[in-house]
Amino acid sequence: MAISAEYKDADGVLEGKDLEGVRRRLLEKYPPKVARKRDKQIVVNRVGEDGSVPVVMSNVRTVPGLISQRGCCYAGCKGVVLGPTRDIVNITHGPVGCGFYSWLTRRNQTDPDSSPDGHNFMTYCFTTDMQDEEIIFGGEKKLRLAIQEAYDNFKPKAIAVFSTCPVGLIGDDVHAVCREMKEKLGINVFGFSCEGYKGVSQSAGHHIANNGIFTHVVGTDDAVPEGDFKINLLGEYNIGGDAFEIERIFEACGLTLVATYSGNSSIEHFARSHTADLNLIMCHRSINYVAEMMETKFGLPWIKVNFIGAAATAKSLRKIAAYFDDPALSERVEAVIAAELPAVEAEAAAVRPRTEGKRAMLFVGGSRAHHYQELFAELGMKTLSAGYEFAHRDDYEGRRVLPDIKVDADSRNIQELEVHPDPERYRPRVDAQRAETLAAKGVDFADYAGMMPEMPAGALVIDDISHHETEKMIALFKPDIFCAGIKEKYVIQKHGIPLKQLHSYDYGGPYAGFKGAINFYQEIDRMVNSRVWGYLKAPWQKNPELAAKYAFE
Repeated sequence: MAISAEYKDADGVLEGKDLEGVRRRLLEKYPPKVARKRDKQIVVNRVGEDGSVPVVMSNVRTVPGLISQRGCCYAGCKGVVLGPTRDIVNITHGPVGCGFYSWLTRRNQTDPDSSPDGHNFMTYCFTTDMQDEEIIFGGEKKLRLAIQEAYDNFKPKAIAVFSTCPVGLIGDDVHAVCREMKEKLGINVFGFSCEGYKGVSQSAGHHIANNGIFTHVVGTDDAVPEGDFKINLLGEYNIGGDAFEIERIFEACGLTLVATYSGNSSIEHFARSHTADLNLIMCHRSINYVAEMMETKFGLPWIKVNFIGAAATAKSLRKIAAYFDDPALSERVEAVIAAELPAVEAEAAAVRPRTEGKRAMLFVGGSRAHHYQELFAELGMKTLSAGYEFAHRDDYEGRRVLPDIKVDADSRNIQELEVHPDPERYRPRVDAQRAETLAAKGVDFADYAGMMPEMPAGALVIDDISHHETEKMIALFKPDIFCAGIKEKYVIQKHGIPLKQLHSYDYGGPYAGFKGAINFYQEIDRMVNSRVWGYLKAPWQKNPELAAKYAFE
């Protein structure tokens, strides 16, 4: 049904008092205990003059029985952070059902020709395929054989092992097996205790992956790459070729990309990433841990960037140029922006008359629910509601709230590494005086404002949205487009609403950078203006069925 008049203001965006009514509508079907918890995870966005926003409860367990969008710890570790690296053989230690997730095909792209050996193991599915026998008697023997077989067949530079739920329950020591096989094979072999049940979502897997890659890989190669203005791009996974477009822009600007975590990446890139001059963070949640550890150990600072949206891309490039404070670099960056923007602006001008005023909802992980609001704004579209699957409070409210976040039992379950400055390789790139000077230019180190301070006041922020809440939001708002993942795709489309996947892009992309913005404009124009959605009706809407009660004599 279309949104009723009582919920709509003159602009078509809901007013605060009406949004409170919407919140009540979302919660009214829940039992009291569930409603009290969900009430803290659904807030009306309000931005104070000092940038303060309401507190949103996040990074807590999903209520059993609610259908949410979340993945597991293993998915965050293997599927997100390590999976896109082409020359690591990633072995899933567990049943084949979990092992299927080892098989990356369309989501993360890579260019094996950019490595001398041409290795690309992303299209293979490596698993120990644990059976009942291993569950009962242990699977360490089978894991040793799997590592040996992978080495004999592929001769990789490194092998990583990922524990799934049964492994943690039966107590297989994957780390001992990895140390044994590392010594035997003479290559880097390391494991991750990323059993799916750890933590409250895939966010726990991100943290575990960051710890593992920092412990076993970062800093193992001190060779400094050739080139000026050396940077790392963290939290970019080359979905739909995004990293290719960003790399093109970096090359045009004269920037040297040492490593990307983890799109289009190689383990050799990670090994020497500590030699860069600056870390750039795209997805704050999935990768901020390794950025902080690299700063502590090697003195490598980080800044938050966003290459989703043409204006955001230009702003991020200027921040990088300001950091290096080199006139030639600044001039080159401005030349690239001047060369790229006209085509983007022309396409936006052509598309915007057909998208102006249309409304979007975004419920995706990482920083995507934040970043993609930039692209929709460039099309004149409004963000009605947004939220994350696995965010923490700092992803919503900004890192200013970090001192106020209480560490609960689920968070303590994830190891915090104790990191100290390297006695020989610690090299601070920025002193306090220069940091203050750069801050005046808009270059803030180790800071992220969060999604809520930069999104429209009056929008609904919903953490870990449930299926019930999704359907209710669609019924009340009738958005023009809904952004989520593959699990939600067909359910949303059956409501007659186009769904844009922002986890794997379906067959689209890239959407990052300047050319990516043009691709996105065209894709959204096609989706929101297609007439096909108006023809989607459920069978019972076309042919209503009569309901009756049986009468017994």
